[in-house]
Parts: sequence; structure tokens; C-alpha cells
Amino acid sequence: MRSGRLVPRRRRVTWRTALLGLAVAIALFAAATARLLIWPAQGMPNKVSAIVLLAGPGNLLSRAVGLARAHRAPFLVISLGTPQSGNQCPPRIPHVTLVCFNPVPASTQGEAEYVGRLARRYHWRSIAIVTLTPQDTRARIRVGRCFPGHVYAVTAPPDPSQTNWPFQIVYQWGALLKALIFQRSC
Repeated sequence: MRSGRLVPRRRRVTWRTALLGLAVAIALFAAATARLLIWPAQGMPNKVSAIVLLAGPGNLLSRAVGLARAHRAPFLVISLGTPQSGNQCPPRIPHVTLVCFNPVPASTQGEAEYVGRLARRYHWRSIAIVTLTPQDTRARIRVGRCFPGHVYAVTAPPDPSQTNWPFQIVYQWGALLKALIFQRSC
């Protein structure tokens, strides 16, 4: 009789432990998502060697051009990305070297590789990447693999009318895991 009582009790303990473990896993995933994709650390010093605009929709171009006009760097590098990214080469800015390029491949990886080559050519020590908030962490990782100096990020939030946050979270987690596990080279 005694063992008959212990089996249901063990099952209850097992279920409680499993539910507690699931709740902890969900809380950790939510915290990591908030920290890495929604509210990443960002900022830059007063001067960097270059401002690099990664391709993406939204108000990124005006943010990058504004930093260049404020003379925060002697170089402004614009990834034209893909036609849907909306990036275009802006007019020249006095005392700023403007470099516009199409990455090969047309991805964050291609952008990072190109920026790494420019950095070696011009001996850059620090760069500020301008990107969308959900792409910040992945962009820092990819650019950091191709550029040995300091990588800072200045983000612009995605346009709320065009952003499907559930999709962005799933996509960005997949892309981040791909960058961390499968595409580890520059």
C-alpha cells in the first residue's frame, strides 16, 4: 500500500519539477531576447575611425549621415545591400570620405568582410556600425570577426508599422545561432 501512494506523489514532484524547469527556461529566453534583440547595449565615443551603415529598412541612412555631418568619423561607409534595403549613396559630405558598396554575398557576412578589408587598408582602430536594433548583436559579432578594433553600435528602432516582432525575434534568433555555430569565420 505504501508504494501505491509514492508513485502518484513522485509523478506530482516530477511534473512540478518539469513545469518549474520550463518556467525558468521561458524566463531566461525572454530575458536573453530582451537584452540581445530588443534593448541591446549601444553607444559610441565622440570619434571613431569610420561609421558603417549596414543595409536595412527604416531611418538608418539619415542616422549615419547625421553622425558623419557631426564629424564623428573621417569615413562614412554605406552598404547598398539589396534593392529592398532602401539604402542609397548620399551626396558627399565635406571632410568625410564616402564609400558606398554592394556586399558579396548580400548579407551581414558580406558587409563584415568588406568592412574588414577597408579597415586593414586604412588602419582603422574603431568603427561604429549603424543598424536596426534587432540586428545589433549579430552585426557586432560578424563585424568583430573581420575587424580587430573596437566595434560600437548605434541603432535605429525598426519602423513599428513594418515590423512584425514575433517574426523578427524568430528570424534574428535563427540568424544569431547561425552566426555563432555555423558561420564562425570572417
